[in-house]
Amino acid sequence: MEAYLGEVLGTFLLIILGLGVSANVSLKKTYGSGGGWLLINWGWAIAVFVGVFVSAGISGAHINPAVTIALAIAGKFSWALVPGYIIAQFVGAIIAAVLIWIHFKNHFEATEDQGTKLGVFSTAPAIKDTWNNFYSEMLGTFVLVLAVLYLAAPDVGLGSIEALPVGLLVLGIGISLGGTTGYAINPARDLGPRIAHALLPIKGKGGSNWEYSWIPVFGPLAGGVLAAIVYGLLPF
Repeated sequence: MEAYLGEVLGTFLLIILGLGVSANVSLKKTYGSGGGWLLINWGWAIAVFVGVFVSAGISGAHINPAVTIALAIAGKFSWALVPGYIIAQFVGAIIAAVLIWIHFKNHFEATEDQGTKLGVFSTAPAIKDTWNNFYSEMLGTFVLVLAVLYLAAPDVGLGSIEALPVGLLVLGIGISLGGTTGYAINPARDLGPRIAHALLPIKGKGGSNWEYSWIPVFGPLAGGVLAAIVYGLLPF
């Protein structure tokens, strides 16, 4: 149970800081409004650093279903724990999304654009192209998970010493590959807050873009599985 709570906590910290920077930059009348893509990248990188650092000693800091499944495929994590870890990650993400809405409630109300409001919670493609959007999420997650597999300790996951490298890795992915889809690279990061968006009474929110929602779920899962396969085939 402690490990599951660690995943709830780690994912909660990841999402509350990540959605927080998205809200601060995107919503109207915040002091960070218009801060730009680079600020969002740095905010998410720091969010990953904090989430990993805090939960590493408790759960191994997966905080991402794609990472959990890849570690299991690679033989670094027990399959029996996979469902509980994934549920915990979604619980942490949804709680964080609800608290972000409360925190920025006045600014959500000051923002008219429905897409901007949804963009605080979940990702969307810069140019809609189903195959390319899927490929972008798969590629970004492949890079993330392959690196994590080399950082992860046997039978555990990440340690606190890996928090900074993983944060910088996510920063690099965002800067280099993230401009096409907003680099969810984590099913819980996108689907959890998207569910919160659908359920919360956000004034003038519009739809939750469920038509696109499968891509930031299955793209990252495919990337994680591919990374685990490549990791297993490599002689080092």
